[in-house]
Amino acid sequence: MQKSKFDKKPHKSLLAHVICADACLESAYVEVLQGKKADLLLTDPPYCLLTRRRKHGDLRDPKGRKIDRAPVVRFDTVRDYTKFTKTWLPLAVKYIKTTSPLVIWTNFLGRAVIIKVASELGYNHLWGEFIWAKRTTKNTGSEQLLRVYETALVLGCQPSVSLSPTDHAQAWAVVAGYDDDGEATLYGNHPHHKPFSVLEPLLRNYSQPGDLILDPFAGSGSIAASACRLNRYAATIELENEWVDKVKLRLR
Repeated sequence: MQKSKFDKKPHKSLLAHVICADACLESAYVEVLQGKKADLLLTDPPYCLLTRRRKHGDLRDPKGRKIDRAPVVRFDTVRDYTKFTKTWLPLAVKYIKTTSPLVIWTNFLGRAVIIKVASELGYNHLWGEFIWAKRTTKNTGSEQLLRVYETALVLGCQPSVSLSPTDHAQAWAVVAGYDDDGEATLYGNHPHHKPFSVLEPLLRNYSQPGDLILDPFAGSGSIAASACRLNRYAATIELENEWVDKVKLRLR
């Protein structure tokens, strides 16, 4: 019988599987997971960035910054972002084991939306927030400028075993630059790139070697590459063909 890509003790070339598909369609999860359920959802979906418009509703010209260039997705309203989240998140939840939390990156506007939609799906316990304090200068002295708000929400079906019923959700942070490891520069400078130092604590805390990590929004493959580096499997979905090719190159 032919072995699945997700059997234990894999060959390095089988650690990650990336496909070009739409994370808002169930067929994408069927294809990428091949009948398996993931041990952890760790993903970095489009943030709740709203379309830039003038006072009377006309679109503004892009400023030329990286967040104004493709492949950044923008939404006209928070309601549109909510509809998007209510489409993809129930599909992803359907294909993961309920014993693990959801770990979802978001920004300030998207935080409440993701918490609400996850709660409706049974993940109504906020275990904590992992905040990326992004270094905005290369100054190595005692003073550094940090930009927040990018956070990974950790949401569970049950209370965290590390918290008593009266405890508040844990908050912790990592300080890192956008491209401390040089991987973003090598693989296309995706606007949602995450360096290994930002993803490693999440993978170590909420998964074990040999676990299958589901990421429906691969981007430049930061999560998949980090998972492989830590001997986890990665099943990833990406909508844009251009980025699928870059992820495949990176994962070699």
